[in-house]
Amino acid sequence: MIKDITIGQYVPGNSFVHKLDPRVKILISLIYIVDLFIVNSFKGYIFIVLFTIISILISKIQFSYIYKGLKPIFILVIITAVLNIFMTTGINPPLFKWKFLVVYKEGLVMAAFMAIRLIFLIIGTSLLTLTTSPIELTDAIEKLLNPMKKIGVPAHELAMMMTIALRFIPTLMDETDKIMKAQMARGADFQSGNIIQRAKNLIPILVPLFISSFRRADELAMAMEARCYTGGEGRTRMKQLKLTNKDFMASVCVFALVCVSILSRMWWH
Repeated sequence: MIKDITIGQYVPGNSFVHKLDPRVKILISLIYIVDLFIVNSFKGYIFIVLFTIISILISKIQFSYIYKGLKPIFILVIITAVLNIFMTTGINPPLFKWKFLVVYKEGLVMAAFMAIRLIFLIIGTSLLTLTTSPIELTDAIEKLLNPMKKIGVPAHELAMMMTIALRFIPTLMDETDKIMKAQMARGADFQSGNIIQRAKNLIPILVPLFISSFRRADELAMAMEARCYTGGEGRTRMKQLKLTNKDFMASVCVFALVCVSILSRMWWH
């Protein structure tokens, strides 16, 4: 399950999506996330589903790999859906009532919306990291934050921290998997018992994981200092970010998706 997490991983490729400017991909991802909450009908999500499928096909990322990244969040999706079912009230008579548990039609609709939004949010963010290298992400975030330098925001440092944190997600997952296997070889049991017992059994993993994380952070800091890393001031780049016709085409497609989503609110409200 831990190895199934794909957020933060990069799959090299030469597809249309890979070649897009990373700044454009970040902005498209943000607009895509906002668009998920603009749509307020199931018919409206047809356009988002088509856009997502076409994007995956163009990126040449295998659907099995996308599904692999979704598997770890299924429990979170189920918990979110259940909470929305029982915590959303409605104006119509309840569909089901037992003691303090009451289910309204509005609760079922809201649960379905939140599940769809959460699933496609993960797909959108995963597609960004799967098609964009960590170096490109760092340069793009720094470029986007450059205007905020005028008010004293350390753009390069923030971009570097965000990218390193994103990049180390799969590394920490691999480290966690290795520690769990080592503990299981020594007789630890992470499968039996209820949820509380399983959570308690995970406590011995935290100490070696924290130690390993601090060690990796120290090694990374020493490596950066050994290479005379001084931050973003005066830093040059081997590849300069330039907008191309592909970026404008992708921007037009996303703009069209947003327009259709807004119209869908008026058509199918």
